[in-house]
Amino acid sequence: MAAGRELRLVMVGHVDHGKSTILGRLLADGGGLPEGRLDAIQELCRRTSRPFEPAFLLDALKEERAQGVTIDAARCFFQTGGRRYLLIDAPGHIEFLKNMVTGAASADAALLVIDAREGVMENSRRHGYLLSMLGIREFAVLVNKMDLVDYSEAVYGRIVAEYSRFLNRIGLEQKSAGPDGSWAGGSVAFIPVSGLTGENLVRRSGEMPWYRGPILLERMEAFAGEPLPEQRPLRLPVQDVYKFTRGGDNRRIVVGRMESGHLAAGDTITFYPSGKQAVVRTLEAWNQSPAPEKGGAGWSVGCTLEKQIFIRRGDLAAPSGGAEGAVPRVAREIHTRLFWLGHEPLRPGKKYGFKIHTARAEMEIAAIARVLDAATLVPKSAGQVERNEVAECTLRLDRAVAFDLAAEFPATGRFVITDEYEIAGGGMITGYEETAPDALSARIRQRNLHWEAAAISGEERARRYRQMPCLILISGPAADPARKRIAKELEARLFAEGNFVYFIGMASLVYGLDADLRNGSHRPAGDCPDPGEISEEHFRRLGEIANLMLDAGLILIVSAREARQQDIEVLAAVLNRPADRLLTIWAGDPVTTDFLPDLHLTAPECPEGAGHIQTILARQGILQTST
Repeated sequence: MAAGRELRLVMVGHVDHGKSTILGRLLADGGGLPEGRLDAIQELCRRTSRPFEPAFLLDALKEERAQGVTIDAARCFFQTGGRRYLLIDAPGHIEFLKNMVTGAASADAALLVIDAREGVMENSRRHGYLLSMLGIREFAVLVNKMDLVDYSEAVYGRIVAEYSRFLNRIGLEQKSAGPDGSWAGGSVAFIPVSGLTGENLVRRSGEMPWYRGPILLERMEAFAGEPLPEQRPLRLPVQDVYKFTRGGDNRRIVVGRMESGHLAAGDTITFYPSGKQAVVRTLEAWNQSPAPEKGGAGWSVGCTLEKQIFIRRGDLAAPSGGAEGAVPRVAREIHTRLFWLGHEPLRPGKKYGFKIHTARAEMEIAAIARVLDAATLVPKSAGQVERNEVAECTLRLDRAVAFDLAAEFPATGRFVITDEYEIAGGGMITGYEETAPDALSARIRQRNLHWEAAAISGEERARRYRQMPCLILISGPAADPARKRIAKELEARLFAEGNFVYFIGMASLVYGLDADLRNGSHRPAGDCPDPGEISEEHFRRLGEIANLMLDAGLILIVSAREARQQDIEVLAAVLNRPADRLLTIWAGDPVTTDFLPDLHLTAPECPEGAGHIQTILARQGILQTST
């Protein structure tokens, strides 16, 4: 379970600049190949009448050997006397840029290859920019194929000067060349090499006496790498919640990979965005006894909690009671710097998938502040982001998610964007906006932080009542009374069968608990308010009442005319329970709002509407449960 980390090193660069050749030579000369691997590749070359190339030691796919192009990100291990490496050979062709980003996203350091004959190419700059966006600050630029330019110091110097100017523009400051030929004073080193002959890789070249800086293997040993952030506050993205029932095992185990900090039994943690708080009872490990007492950054860990609270995949656990900067942010509107790799442009008005740590949401572009080409760094004003462009954008999500700013916590501040289930872009969060839905989330988090749990658990109530708690909201056209008739009939049916159920009409709340929201206006007794007068606060208060009744184990039925989708979103946020604990129904024709019900009872179906709903409740396990 503990993660002993090697240095993860990715190699990038323009197509045919020699990345795979350098890695293959590094493995062969450094003794990093499995026994028989070199002989097998040499025999393959003999049988296919092709000259042996060190790149074949990395390129495992038939298409790659046939075309001489790296398609996927090949991975292998390499070990020296002082360090173990995971080497990642990322593709350089522009069509496989997404594969390159995938390979680089998990790397600690990088090697960027430039062909001495061709010089700095568009992809050379693009790859350097993407490395900086991914937070990789340590890398070496290998000026390769020096054997094909007669090991010219002048050629090497021109490439170093040109690429250093580019690095300066993206914030990786470089200084002048040192007397030994190396580029001093920056986080990026330049090394003249030849992958084909092995010059300056594992052994120092006799062909370039003018260069006296570190060779590749020495530079690799000097990479500091990114230390595990064990001294940072806890960040545990929830991957899943395992529930066991066999043999009387009632544990619910929250599982995920700890991105930073420590976790131990007895720690009090808070789950965001809900703000629910709990004390860790035990740490759990698969097939391990006794259970570990403490876990740290890099561990995949499971834990049980002292009290059962609703947690879902995508929640982010952090220490309770920390300073403001030590807790995650929660928002629906975020400022980002992103790169786009999709075939179609990234444009406002279209819905995309958004993934950050284990959380997912739907997103759209709220604003595009600036667009620039990743290779030329030329900015332009644009209404959309084209393929291979970088942009500063504001994204609006369909729900609040927990995150950190990428500059503070990279692992929980980077995201990817999907378009039709394919990864089409990604980037980092640079800021966020407090919006009205986030203000509601803040109120809910405060409630959850101060929630006094009852002595009787929800599972105990469910076993006693033989039902699961649920809110059933029945809406419909204003002029059609079917919704109220169905709601009361459903209440009568469930009560007759021994269920614990209660009906509330929305008007009962508006003229009772919510009377202070009517701004002093007067209506005749029993008059129902216009739908436009039913605000978010009305539904927030309904949600709080429902939350209490569901916590008591009841089934609550509510009728409300012409409910809107935003009303349902408020209810769902306040309840903060599994999606199947809120059942929404529209009774009658037509649907007069943007309401998206779980069940639409057409006018002919309304007379039997209560029976239809009862069947759904039984199918979903709400009724007659033995758990």
